[in-house]
Amino acid sequence: MTTIHAFAANSTAGELHPFEYEVHEPGHDEVEINVIACGICHSDISMIDNDWGMSQYPLVPGHEIVGTICATGDGVEHLRIGQIVGLGWYSSSCMTCPTCMGGDHNLCLQNEQTIVGRHGGFADKVRCHKAWAVPLPEGIDPKKAGPLFCGGITVFNPIVQLGIKPTQRVGVIGIGGLGHFALQFFNKWGCEVTAFTSSENKAQEAINMGAHRIVDSRSDDALEDAAGSLDLILSTVNVNLNWEKYFGALAPRGKLHVVGGVLDPIPAAAFSLIGSQKSLSGSPLGSPATITTMLDFCARHDIEAVTEHFPMSNVNDALEHLRSGKARYRIVLDQPSHTH
Repeated sequence: MTTIHAFAANSTAGELHPFEYEVHEPGHDEVEINVIACGICHSDISMIDNDWGMSQYPLVPGHEIVGTICATGDGVEHLRIGQIVGLGWYSSSCMTCPTCMGGDHNLCLQNEQTIVGRHGGFADKVRCHKAWAVPLPEGIDPKKAGPLFCGGITVFNPIVQLGIKPTQRVGVIGIGGLGHFALQFFNKWGCEVTAFTSSENKAQEAINMGAHRIVDSRSDDALEDAAGSLDLILSTVNVNLNWEKYFGALAPRGKLHVVGGVLDPIPAAAFSLIGSQKSLSGSPLGSPATITTMLDFCARHDIEAVTEHFPMSNVNDALEHLRSGKARYRIVLDQPSHTH
């Protein structure tokens, strides 16, 4: 038996407290990871607060994990002890259904999510299926890489899924934990990038991260000026917007693609889609293969998260920093032996 030391919420919206649980030796195809660092995502807060009605307590959050392989079960041959890997929202999939066999492990109807019904990475160790422990390539800083496994892949996956071309014009709504990755990815992909933001103080930072122009998302006039100009608009926010204006900003065949968890329905009038063959779509995080592609792309183009670091023991301070909207742009919890 192994004792895992973690931080858990014991009730809805509660503070996190030290928590221990025991696990048997890793099972078939299972790996155990010594956590070096773990990012904090808004989804962790949503789970702590039970916003989605599926939280189970005690709940150990954390699904932007980087660490070293410390133990493996039978059947794990491609990973070695001491190898640095990352783990994101998904920790297992069936590996045999048509969806998995087609390469879309992230869409498997039987997939397991790292902090849903199991304990996550606000801990010294975490477990997952071998396929979801994705090795870090050379050139990726392990202490800053955790957010790539949720925030990063969430906005990289649409580039692959939608077949985005370097010649296309794209817009990003929201320059935060997701959006700051999207600006970097689209810029290095070769696209012309527009940043939609309501924060004037983020304008220069957005340009530094890859935006070619800034549009004030609070201004209907500014949105109308962008009419018909974008092949793709990627929404990374979880709040209601003037969606009609954003549909209007799309060029013919343009797509409004959602990765931010807006809880209310997004209104889309049929004729606003039909007339210029526009579409509304969404996507989750990517498959292990797409994560590997993203990591290679990041290493090639020196893309990384803009991070703020807290010791794991200060997890409640870090969560409050995120709740207050002060994060620039991803928060990472470091284990004591891996202080940033």
